[in-house]
Amino acid sequence: MEITAQTVKELREMTGAGMMDCKRALELAGGDSQKAVFILREQGFAKAAKKAERAASEGLIYSYIHPGDKLGVLLELNCETDFVARTDDFKLLTKDIAMQIAAANPLVVDRSQLDGALIEREKEIYKTQALNEGKPEKILDKIVGGRLEKYYQEVVLLEQPFIKDQDITVRVLLTNAISRLGENIVIKRFTRFRLGE
Repeated sequence: MEITAQTVKELREMTGAGMMDCKRALELAGGDSQKAVFILREQGFAKAAKKAERAASEGLIYSYIHPGDKLGVLLELNCETDFVARTDDFKLLTKDIAMQIAAANPLVVDRSQLDGALIEREKEIYKTQALNEGKPEKILDKIVGGRLEKYYQEVVLLEQPFIKDQDITVRVLLTNAISRLGENIVIKRFTRFRLGE
């Protein structure tokens, strides 16, 4: 199948990937744009994993005040160069992440930052709940594990469904941005303020 410049251009507009990457993905997909999107996403994850080792010491400190002035977020988002930090794409990503924090109220960026005592307490609660529901002992660990994963999706920023697209997590949003911008990007830290708390 012949791959036209128009098809490459359309794929580029859909994904934000480079022209040559789009052309290669279309060749691998036999001209099927949907398969090419999947290939580009896979490649993006692979590239993002390689970039994760690189230092990210530039970036932005962004403040977001929710309409009504009763909720605010202060976020540090890092990248590798000042050039990328000044791009509209990076600024939009920063705003999206700050809005996510305002809306979803995560406790930490990554699950490794959760206090071990808190996790143990949650496990005990889930175990007690399952026993009170009459669940058999032999499946308690599975039930507790499942409920703990759901808890992570509520309190860990990278594991939360993205508020603007529930089909992806914040981790996927970040990985896509790393692939698109060509640099490692790290959510360094955040603080969420609510009036009266």
